[in-house]
Amino acid sequence: MTKYDKVFNSQKTLEQVLTPEEAVAAIAVVTAIADASAEEIDPEGLAGILWEFEVFEEYSEDEIIEIVDRLIGIAETAGIGPLFNTANESLTEDLVLDGFAAGVVALLDEEELNIPKDKQPFLKQLQTSLELEDEEADEIVKEIISAFQAAEDEDYLDDDNDTTRLEEYTDDVYESPLGNFTVPIPVDAEQGGKIQTQEGVVGFSDDFGTLLRIDYYPIPPEQLEELESQGQKEYLQTILVEKYVPQAIFTNVANAQVKYSEYLEDIFAGAYYALVDLPKGSTISQQENNGNSTRLDAYRGLLAFINGEFLYIVSNQRNFLNGEIPAELEEEAEYVKDNILSFVETIEFS
Repeated sequence: MTKYDKVFNSQKTLEQVLTPEEAVAAIAVVTAIADASAEEIDPEGLAGILWEFEVFEEYSEDEIIEIVDRLIGIAETAGIGPLFNTANESLTEDLVLDGFAAGVVALLDEEELNIPKDKQPFLKQLQTSLELEDEEADEIVKEIISAFQAAEDEDYLDDDNDTTRLEEYTDDVYESPLGNFTVPIPVDAEQGGKIQTQEGVVGFSDDFGTLLRIDYYPIPPEQLEELESQGQKEYLQTILVEKYVPQAIFTNVANAQVKYSEYLEDIFAGAYYALVDLPKGSTISQQENNGNSTRLDAYRGLLAFINGEFLYIVSNQRNFLNGEIPAELEEEAEYVKDNILSFVETIEFS
């Protein structure tokens, strides 16, 4: 007896007929339930993932939720073995790979971007049942992980961001919607350069881990009073270290911490700089030999300053590739700071 005999060694099938599309969804449902109970499955979450599959492009998200709900009900009453057997029989040849991909996404650890070790035996048995070669299965796993990684990278700024690849951008200069600055675009279209924007933020990134970001905020009158009473150094330190970093970084990267900070008197009549350590917090990942993907370690430098009526926070990411060991902290802090200052020099403020 093996752990998954109830799935793969059952001889029963359903009385109900499944369409090929429902069969793909059924494999996701069976996979999700195999190590849990039906009550633990989030139908909307699973449907949201399946909705990204091309095979469901003609379905609304509500329709997929209804399908998933119905399949979970069938699994509870008839069992996951009969549901899997019927799904396997109902898959058309051109949807077998989609069926396996549905199983992969149901098993994927979205935080670590890998298939957990305790889930890999199920995935191997699913591959065998669908009669896929190792090369085919490995390629699908890599594609799924890459797709989730790309989605996470594009969501770095915010869920409401607007991402534009440079092939779609006709100018070499980015202009703030508020007209307070312009900056030459620092990434290249041939390297996957992207511009990510939302209100008060613009980020520039590419496929090689470049990340340059400008946050900008008009300073309201009450903040001007606070600035005057605190002094520029304390005001910028409070904004950057006590407010911005916890909200923008600590909530997204476990174990992140400020490693270095200093006040720069000669930059914009006073600027505050901080270096944040991001263990496994880079916006890019490294593919391992087993096909899994892990986020790189990184440092992120941030420079807060005031220019005109705006507060700016400019940041830059330093990735550590292939086991690269950081230099002394002061040296790394200086390196990232120099990168930020070089970028700031290209900004033309209005």
